[in-house]
Amino acid sequence: MSSIGDAWEYLTDPVSWTGAHGMFGTNLDGSPRFQQDSIIALAIEHLYMSFAAVAIAAALALPLGLWLGHIRRGGGATTVISNVSRAMPTLALLTLFSASAIGFGNRAVIIAAAIFAFPPILTNTFTGMAGVDADVREAAFGQGMTRRQVALRVELPLAVPLIAAGLRTSTTQTVATVPLAALVAGGGLGVIINTGVATQRYGQVLAGGILIAALCLGIDQLLSRAQRVATPLPLRATTVAAA
Repeated sequence: MSSIGDAWEYLTDPVSWTGAHGMFGTNLDGSPRFQQDSIIALAIEHLYMSFAAVAIAAALALPLGLWLGHIRRGGGATTVISNVSRAMPTLALLTLFSASAIGFGNRAVIIAAAIFAFPPILTNTFTGMAGVDADVREAAFGQGMTRRQVALRVELPLAVPLIAAGLRTSTTQTVATVPLAALVAGGGLGVIINTGVATQRYGQVLAGGILIAALCLGIDQLLSRAQRVATPLPLRATTVAAA
């Protein structure tokens, strides 16, 4: 129960939320407070690294998935790339990057997280484009549409639900993975956990876990609504009817 109480004290202490960059002082129980950014500052840094990683992954995965899905080729290669990317341990990548010219800090984290975020976006984009009914494609070609028009005006709108789901999954997983940044001198909410472990303040460790879980759930809910908005109305109605 002491850890839960300490976590509650940490989360309800105003200094934890708004303290300016690494305030020194004492905790509520009189123990020394070590230098650490506020929860708000760490959360902003956490979101920056997460969305930067997803943006890099999307910039590479979306065009590749759209093209391969449109031409209906490369399904095996897509699966291999996705599986290899998923199999790479993020912590191992962070360690390798830290020992290389990339160095420690947030840059290494963003690159490693981008590799982790790549597979769901690529797989879902390819599947969404390749899964469009062949009769729909033939009808579009029969009306005189070019391959580009078919891809952008027919296939892409029908693939949007799967593509949005891939982006949602990728983003949520990345937000949950970025806390590893604290292990390589990076920022984000993982710093709270890492500092708590180093100082044996396990209530702070629990508080950090709660904050990360809450952030992941909040991001997932926002992206769920965005996914619904991005889905064309006819497909949205079909989904609801099927459910």
